[in-house]
Amino acid sequence: MKLKLNLKRSALLLTGILAGSAVFAQTPDTTHVSKDYVKPFSGDDAFRTWSVGINVGVLSTNTAFISNNKLDFTSPKGELGYGFFIKKQVLPSFGIQADFLAGKLSGTNAQTDPSGNIPYQSFSTKIHYSADLSANLTLANINWHYNKSAIQPYLTLGFGTMNYTPVVTLADGTVTNFRTDNGGAINEVYVPAGLGVKLNVARGVNIDLGYQVNFVYSDNIDGYHFGGNDDKFSYAHAGLEFALGKGSKPQLATHNPVSSMRDEYLWENKATRDRLQAQVDAENAQNAKLQAELDATNAALAKLTVDSDGDGVPDVFDKCPNTPAGTKVDGSGCPLVIIKPADTKVYLTEQDRRVVSEAVRNLEFDYNKSTIRAHSLPSLDRLAQLLVEKKFNLKLAGYTDSRGSIQYNLGLSRDRANAIKTYLVSKGADESLIHAEGYGKSHPIATNKTAKGRQLNRRVEFSLY
Repeated sequence: MKLKLNLKRSALLLTGILAGSAVFAQTPDTTHVSKDYVKPFSGDDAFRTWSVGINVGVLSTNTAFISNNKLDFTSPKGELGYGFFIKKQVLPSFGIQADFLAGKLSGTNAQTDPSGNIPYQSFSTKIHYSADLSANLTLANINWHYNKSAIQPYLTLGFGTMNYTPVVTLADGTVTNFRTDNGGAINEVYVPAGLGVKLNVARGVNIDLGYQVNFVYSDNIDGYHFGGNDDKFSYAHAGLEFALGKGSKPQLATHNPVSSMRDEYLWENKATRDRLQAQVDAENAQNAKLQAELDATNAALAKLTVDSDGDGVPDVFDKCPNTPAGTKVDGSGCPLVIIKPADTKVYLTEQDRRVVSEAVRNLEFDYNKSTIRAHSLPSLDRLAQLLVEKKFNLKLAGYTDSRGSIQYNLGLSRDRANAIKTYLVSKGADESLIHAEGYGKSHPIATNKTAKGRQLNRRVEFSLY
């Protein structure tokens, strides 16, 4: 009862520790869940609780508790022993085991009796059988660090009965049974106490290495009453244990209940997190869809109403954007008659607009400089010729994208506008009719978040008037 209570207390303590750890872990690892997982507090039906084992080893009257010179025969020999057992596992750390053992004990060099004689040369005892019922306590299958321990140390303590026949060789070489009745066989009770370790080599298969001392309640096992102490003998063995039952079930003796409780907690925690995350993702997706629809509607409305240059023509219909303030424009937003040289009105024709548009379209500068690239010059030559012929006024407005400081961008835009003015004047245009200004990164016509948008913003606008 005390053992069960301690196990329950340990389970509650473990659950608290695991819960506290998971609260601070952002991403609990559930990939460790193994095929040996069993839902906590499941009954025996979830496990293999019965097992059988066979073993073979060395029997000897030598034990770890007494030196050989105090034995009835001071030169014990190691003899073959063999046995098997059936075990019922009650708890992960406690089982009840029925053992059977048979084999042989022998030794030489008997102690001198009180009269100074050595009555025997040697003894040989055949153990026909020994049968006992033992408690088996497993020490290390509840592990806080690993899902399943590969090694289980254990202790055993039991009570049983044995049947054996001691044969002694007298000093004169005569061989005789120690007992003359019942064919020389003796029945005695004994107490086996042992320790060992089991190695899990396969699912449901364990190597069993153990050492057992058997305390016999008599001084008859070697056929020599000497010293008045009860006899003892040891059994060091190696064997195999096989779990009985369905192979898909874990063996209760090797099961780690701590691991199952941790697996259960992490699995339920992950399922809850996944469910909540799915709900959040669905809501975010719906919100994103609504926001996209709203943005599209707003963008469509904005295109119908925005008039960036204030010329009275919305941008969506304005073929000549960024017309200077006060400039008279036609229905497409392009300037009308601008210059009145002498008493003659000069009109801006569609052909003139194409010359200006071509000059704007072909205009390029060296990177981060105000040097006009060669392929832009033919278009500027035609623009210069137009200015010479019709005496138009020309405003050059230079702009940059948003990269760089305000001061730097103002200087660069101004330099580029002046470079065009200088070139046009060099081709005969009237310098007084050309006005060059730099506005830096103000008045963007596209977004500066993309390369294409920044390219559109790096421009020089031409306005004839």
